[in-house]
Amino acid sequence: MAQAKISAKASEGAPQQQQQQPPSAGQLRGRFYRSTSMADRSSRLLENLDQLELRVEAFRDAASAMEQEKETLLEMIHNIQNSQDMRHISEGEREELNLTANRLMGRTLTVEVSVETIRNAQQQESLLHATKMIDEIVNKLLDDLEDAKIRLMSLYGACTSDVPAGPIDQKFQSVVIGCAIEDQKKIKRRLETLLRNLENSEKSITLLEHQKSSMRQAYNTKQD
Repeated sequence: MAQAKISAKASEGAPQQQQQQPPSAGQLRGRFYRSTSMADRSSRLLENLDQLELRVEAFRDAASAMEQEKETLLEMIHNIQNSQDMRHISEGEREELNLTANRLMGRTLTVEVSVETIRNAQQQESLLHATKMIDEIVNKLLDDLEDAKIRLMSLYGACTSDVPAGPIDQKFQSVVIGCAIEDQKKIKRRLETLLRNLENSEKSITLLEHQKSSMRQAYNTKQD
């Protein structure tokens, strides 16, 4: 009987077991980080950076495309203003069209797009050298149009992977190879624009000479 009482008292004096609480959010995060190795975290961060790199390059490509579009628009507006058709309309119509063209050119120029190219010292020097070589030819365009065109074509042949129709300027090619990839593309695009403008100028000159010849023939026929 006494043993039963003692047992009962001992049972009554024993502390009650506390109810287990669910882990908090902080505890769960702590367990996760303890269970995730440093290599796993590094791999996951590297994967995120790789994805961001793709987006950064796509962003730069889009900005470069906008730069090219701006150049193209300005060139097209300029070509319209200097086209042969503009010379064969009334003065009033020509003035009105020029006002519209100038307005469009002004609005195009309000858009500023700039993609900076990262260069080392050697690439910077090569870019300056290539630009100087092109500028020297451009400055002599009015002196000898045909010679300038031949020289520009030899520069362009040094920038393209296609088999050129004429000679290649080997010196210019070695200079361009030293430029950054983005600068190489810009140099090639500039030469393409210059050659297009020269071709348009030659067409205008040829058309003008043809018109003069026709007028002389008509005058001589009338005189006869």
